[in-house]
Formats: sequence, C-alpha cells, structure tokens
Amino acid sequence: MSHRGDPFSPTKIHPLLSPQHHSFSDLNSVHPALNLTTPAAPPQLPHLSSCTHHNHALDHVQSVATAESSASSIENLTTLPQQQSFREHRNRKHRKNAYSIDSVPRQTILKALQSRSPPVPQMSVSTSIDAVVTDGLDKKDAGLKTHSSEVLQHQRLTAALSDLNIPSDELSASKMAALASPCFFHKKFDKAVNLDKVLDEMEDDQSISHSRLMQTATSVREVSKQLQRRPIKMTVRNVMIVTKARDNELVHLTRELAEWLLCTPRYGSDVGVNVYVDHKLRKSKRFDMDSLLAKNPRFESMLRFWTPELCWVSPEKFDLVLTLGGDGTVLYTSWLFQRIVPPILSFSLGSLGFLTNFEFNQYKEALDKIMGDAGMRVNLRMRFTCTVYRYQRNAAPGAPQHIEAEQFEVLNELVIDRGPSPYVSQLELYGDDNPLTVVQADGCIFSTPTGSTAYSLSAGGSLVHPDIPAILLTPICPHTLSFRPMLLNDSMLLRVAVPRNSRATAYCAFDGKGRVELRQGDHVTIAASQYPFPTVLSQPMEWFDSLSRTLRWNTRGAQQKAWDGDIKEGEDGQKQETGFDIDIDDDEADRDSGYSAEGSSTGGRNSPIRKGVVLPFM
Repeated sequence: MSHRGDPFSPTKIHPLLSPQHHSFSDLNSVHPALNLTTPAAPPQLPHLSSCTHHNHALDHVQSVATAESSASSIENLTTLPQQQSFREHRNRKHRKNAYSIDSVPRQTILKALQSRSPPVPQMSVSTSIDAVVTDGLDKKDAGLKTHSSEVLQHQRLTAALSDLNIPSDELSASKMAALASPCFFHKKFDKAVNLDKVLDEMEDDQSISHSRLMQTATSVREVSKQLQRRPIKMTVRNVMIVTKARDNELVHLTRELAEWLLCTPRYGSDVGVNVYVDHKLRKSKRFDMDSLLAKNPRFESMLRFWTPELCWVSPEKFDLVLTLGGDGTVLYTSWLFQRIVPPILSFSLGSLGFLTNFEFNQYKEALDKIMGDAGMRVNLRMRFTCTVYRYQRNAAPGAPQHIEAEQFEVLNELVIDRGPSPYVSQLELYGDDNPLTVVQADGCIFSTPTGSTAYSLSAGGSLVHPDIPAILLTPICPHTLSFRPMLLNDSMLLRVAVPRNSRATAYCAFDGKGRVELRQGDHVTIAASQYPFPTVLSQPMEWFDSLSRTLRWNTRGAQQKAWDGDIKEGEDGQKQETGFDIDIDDDEADRDSGYSAEGSSTGGRNSPIRKGVVLPFM
C-alpha cells in the first residue's frame, strides 16, 4: 500500500474530534432553553439497530455513564487549542485523561454527533459545547482553573448533551451499536423497506411467539437479499479520484479520467460533473492543470482538489469515489473516510487487485452505466471500530482505571502480536465482558470478512464471503494444538487485554499500519463499525472471480481426461460406432467393477478374493 505519512500513528489524531466550531456545524439542535450552568443527569446512550436511517442517527440519545464519570466524560475537550491545521492535529500527541463513557468510546460518540443532519435555526449542541470549552480555556489562561471549576465544566458539558430530551434504555457494554448508523447508503433504501416501522413493530411486541419469530427471521433474510439485489440510482454530481502514491504513470491516467469526466455531458448539461483530485497534483507537470482548465472556462470551478481534512469533515460532499491503484489504495481510502463512506469504485492498477475488480481500459462503459439509468449495485463491507484503552496505575480514587486513547476504523484486520519480545504472548480475550480464553501464541488476528483473504488467510484462516457478518479470530502460531480459527458473531464486543503480570508487552496494528504498544494492563476493544465500506460491484460473482484470478483458488494444472464414449462422428458427419480395444472388463457380468456410474451392485462377487485372484501384496 502507498504510504502517505503514517496516518495510524498513535501520536496522530482525527481532526473532527477537536472542539472546533466548524467540526460541529452540522449537528441537530437542542432545546432553546438549554441551561449550561445547571448540572443535569449524566447522559446515557441506548441500544438501537445499526440500520436506522441516518437522519435518525441520534433520535434515542439521552444520557451517558454514571454520576462518578459525569465529571470526566469529555474532559479532554478542554485541552485542545481552538484552531489547528490538519497536519498539526496529526502530529500532536494524543490527549491525556480522555475518559470513556460506559464502554462507548468518546470518539465514537463525537463521530456520530458529527454525522447528524444539518441543524435548524436554534442553539446546537456544538454551540453549547464550544461555549463551555471556550469558557474553560479562558479561565485556564486567566489562571483561575481549579479542581472545582473543572468538575463544574464537565457537569455543564454533560448537561449540554443530556438536554437532547430523548428517552432511552440503559446501555450495557454489549450494545456498542447504541448510536444509529448514519451510513451513506441507508437513506437510499428508504423506498425499499421502512426500517423504522419494522423496529417499532418489534418493540411493541412484549413477547414473540415461536411462529412469529420464525416469520420475522425469514422476512429479515428476504429483506437482506432484496437490498443486495436492488441497484442504487443516484445523481452523481461530485466525483473524487484517489491516485496511488509513488506511481507517476497513474498521474497521466488521472488526467485522462478527470478530463473525460469534465467534458462528457451529464444530466442535461453540456459539461460533465465536478471532479476532485489529490491536492498534491495542483502543481504537477504530468497532470498539467493549466492546459486542462484552458479547454473550457467553466472547468475552473468544476476541477477541485481534495485533502484528508476535507474527507474528515465533509464526507457527504462526494457522491462517488474512484481509486486508481491496488488494494493498498483502497485501504488508504478507508482511512480517509473514518465516518460516512461514499461508494467506492476501484480500478485494477496495482499488484494483486483483490478489491479492484474494474479494468481501467473499460472505465467509460463502467461509469456511463453507473451514472446512467442502470445505477449501481453496492456491497456494504463490514468494518471494525478498534479502540485502545490505557491503564492508569496511579488513578485517583473513584476515577476510571482506563482512559481512552486511539481509535481506528479497520477494513481488513486488527493484528496483535508479541513484537520484539522473545516470550509467547499471553492475552486475555473477553466477549461481552465475559472471559473466553487466554491466548498463548505469537499473537492473534481479528479479521473482517473482507480481510479474510489477507493476513488471516496466510495464518490458516478460512475464506469468508464479504456478505457474511462475522468476526474472524485466527491465532498466529498458537502453543496448543486445539486453538483453531473460528468465526464469531458480529454483535459481540471483543476485548483483548494484556495482563498486569504479563512478562512482556504486545503490539497491535490496524490494517497493517500504526504499531501501537499495549503495555501491562492496557486493552483494545473490537466491535462491528456503524460505518460500513460500500464498494461498487462489477458483477454478481466478483468475489469468486477474485479468488480464481488472484489466488488461483481450486485451480489445478490439468483437468482429468474424459472417456470419448462408444459413438463418434466420422468425417462425413455420420455417426460411427466404435469400441474400446482395451476395456476395463470384457465379461458382461463383471462390468459393474466400480468404474461405472451405477456403482457396485454385485454384492462383492467381483472382488479379487472371491475370484481366487492372488494379489501381489498378499
């Protein structure tokens, strides 16, 4: 994969997690009479299906955590400066004392808040939070910040979130999907199925009979099939092109593709669509932006440049993303969109190309079909939300012993290994806070179905179709014969912890990047992400085609030769009866010798022992 810096470095953070004003500009509003000076009950996040429409993403948010953690739930919001560039955010060390909220990572909450609908003309949550943060920073600069003022600020922050005035149930650690998914494509399925109605009917039933339960399960499977088969028709106005780094030949192809998109008339206009290319191509001689803009004066407003910051803040701006490269470019695109992901169409211009199923020499036909009346079929690939928690040895009484650190959306896998240590890793594995086992191995791989053909496959894991929602657990060189790869249900919240008395630390990597050290007492959680990765299907059976094309799945050097049979056609076209000069058995009674399709039916009378034949090895 191309390296563009090291986006997964533990010293780099996501800019949308900052309390900047522009980062929270699209949040829904709260009650206009929001009182920030009065402490309120701590907010709590309910369990909600991850398939709910994105406009209702937080329609059931109320409170978070207990009274003890209300003072520290969003503590680190006050430690960031108000204005920083994307690069400064990435190069700044992760904030300390970032407490989590009842096992729901704070970054997950903020990403979901960021993904909500545009606000109505009232006071928004962002306004409330930013006002409190600004007030806290002003006090800090004035030297007036004390422990009691910190507690008051946290209580006011908690009150700002709790005034969303939405009822909910109690949250448990197993309900990581508490925030409804604002998935890019969920709004596209509104006409196909009313998910809100289905959820309301299930909620109204206090008890479901066995027959009703079977009917519901069958209906859910049928809905899933229909959603997979239904093409998505959408008006593509803004196209983003992601080009593989360190490959100058692809810059020429990027120029060719961008020019075709700009010049080809679309949707009743005599010009094409808006095109976003990498901002690094602005001064590229190979891309030659000036000659492209000279073709049409209107291209100056249609040719635009994307930056990682733009992908963080405004992922909804792009209707379609085209990648030019290999699987590494697709993984890089997954990192760019840590929240909502637009549909991804990948052209095979790399080394392996398991995720890139479109040929670039046919890009005109493919894009005309997708941007026309035919629409596109999309595969929603599962991602993981991986959050690292640091153990605080000298935590204050009543304060959480673990604080939240890094968080990443993973498309392929999370790998935890022993690193440079000579000792076998000893990792405690929990499922929904219940102990499962202790991993004694070089490490273990937690893979998505998409990543089942990557590192997990090399370590002996199974091939899993991307439509199957599951978590693959594959051990790396286990020190037991019985520890085999297994599939876990995607609704389970996994936690991998390094024991406090462990001989050595462990290291985890996210999609092959960002080596993060897990010290004694630290742990990392793995949960199904509420932000899937939609990829455009090239053909219905493209996954099997990728297996055969890239991995030579079930391909042998030569096929078994078939028998010609007793009837052939001569040169004149007439059928000629021919026989075998050397047949298996000439005796009619012995024709059933196991070579025929009818199977053995003679009761063993034809065995060599019955015939008195002495075999050479007897």
